[in-house]
Amino acid sequence: MTTALTLEINGDRLNQTITLLAKIGGLPQGGVRRIAYSPEDVLARQLVQDWMVEAGMTIRIDAAGNIIGTYAAEQEEAPALATGSHIDTVPSGGRYDGALGVLAGIEVVRVLSENNHRLVHPLEVIVFTDEDGGMLGSKAMSGTVVNDPERYRSKDGTSIQNCLKRVGGDWEQLATAQRSRSEIAAFVELHVEQGGVLGSLDKEIGVVEGIASHNLYAITITGHANHAGTTPMHLRRDALVTAAQVVLAVQTLAKNTPGEQVATVGAFQVWPNTANVIPGRVELSVDIRDLSQTKVDNLVAQLKQQLEAIATATRTEITITPILNVQPTLAVPQVQNAIAAICEQLGLSYSYLPSRASHDAQEIGRFTDMGMIFVPSAAGISHSEDEYTSPEQCTQGTNVLLHTLLELDKIYPV
Repeated sequence: MTTALTLEINGDRLNQTITLLAKIGGLPQGGVRRIAYSPEDVLARQLVQDWMVEAGMTIRIDAAGNIIGTYAAEQEEAPALATGSHIDTVPSGGRYDGALGVLAGIEVVRVLSENNHRLVHPLEVIVFTDEDGGMLGSKAMSGTVVNDPERYRSKDGTSIQNCLKRVGGDWEQLATAQRSRSEIAAFVELHVEQGGVLGSLDKEIGVVEGIASHNLYAITITGHANHAGTTPMHLRRDALVTAAQVVLAVQTLAKNTPGEQVATVGAFQVWPNTANVIPGRVELSVDIRDLSQTKVDNLVAQLKQQLEAIATATRTEITITPILNVQPTLAVPQVQNAIAAICEQLGLSYSYLPSRASHDAQEIGRFTDMGMIFVPSAAGISHSEDEYTSPEQCTQGTNVLLHTLLELDKIYPV
């Protein structure tokens, strides 16, 4: 048996699989369109399963359509260590988002298998269903799927029942996909950063501290539409002028509050949206994210106070309505420490940072220990045909994943 310290990822093989998978759903400019449940998704899922079998894994597909490849352990009764991500994409995505985490997991198993190296724990490589369309697969594992099939109907109108049939799942049996800590001891996901922090810091690896909450609010401002030429300035109740103050209030609140929270006004609609009419109504969105839900709640409370003051000053009405509240998930210190220690052993620079985008690990971390490894995204670009992470960076991240799993195999009880 090869000792753990000498094990190393085959970077050429790893990056070849990234290239081969990207051909399924490949776009002319180098991007990928592989929407969940589409023919391209089905083909890609089959290819990944073939690679899992060749690597020495057994495969099962749960009721949520998640592909679970298992590399057997020395002690089969032990809870599994797990890794993985997703292979579905946005309509015009890249070849690294999600796919790297799946292919890295398969490469880890290839290295273990060809070196006849078994872990104490079973090792699972999971392909989660429909991450980019709503994270159905990981939510099914955590037990947080809403029991409303209409909520998960695909954008082309296909029912979730038929979507899941295409990938081997079963909506009626979805509850059977739920997992527990007794089954998975820890989960580590390798992912491209989808941001520019690592690049700005000139660091090779990101040790993720947690996945931020996602809080979305709708704000409606009601003023009074009137003629733009005949209404004096002091008599106006201009909803758009009020909205401008709201946008600046959101920006100032996020920038001036200590911490790493972010807040964004992203959607904006104006009525009647005519050049010679004072706007009478504006609707906008506010997206607030942070690792601390308490921090977010405090920011929202402060924002509401400011909205009241703005409404009074502008003689308008302002309402704020919660639309989405996804709770944060923290990476456990034990996994963070293992990732950092491996970076030091491998001579790779690293930095701790939050993930402000959602990932499957966010749901898996609701029932077991979770950690994430980031590798840089060139210029911070993702969900785009221009998404790029170099072959060297993919290999470095996968080596960190391999040795982190080996380290966790020593730490977690059986």
